[in-house]
Amino acid sequence: MAVWLLVELLTVVPESYASAIAIFALVVLTAVWVTATAIAALRGRGWSRASAVTIQILQIAVAVGSFQGFYARADLGWALLVPAVVGIVLALTPQVIRATSRNTTQHE
Repeated sequence: MAVWLLVELLTVVPESYASAIAIFALVVLTAVWVTATAIAALRGRGWSRASAVTIQILQIAVAVGSFQGFYARADLGWALLVPAVVGIVLALTPQVIRATSRNTTQHE
């Protein structure tokens, strides 16, 4: 997505360069955030659960916005909402909590 936005920024004249650059920067920062969360989850870091839940809550907000407004797209809303809810439920299952929790008896 970031590459596509960069190509668009360089080849098409935007209505507002400031907005186009800001959106590009947000997409890059979001990609870095999601990548860091995924790597931390694979390494079993506890903070990755909170980060993943935050990402899913933001995805739910985008999904809700997809259901309303002049350009409403219910299909996109459902495609965002269902995986976000599943992601939150999975991030809070006992198995995931155990896998990402530090064993305090081992560290004492």
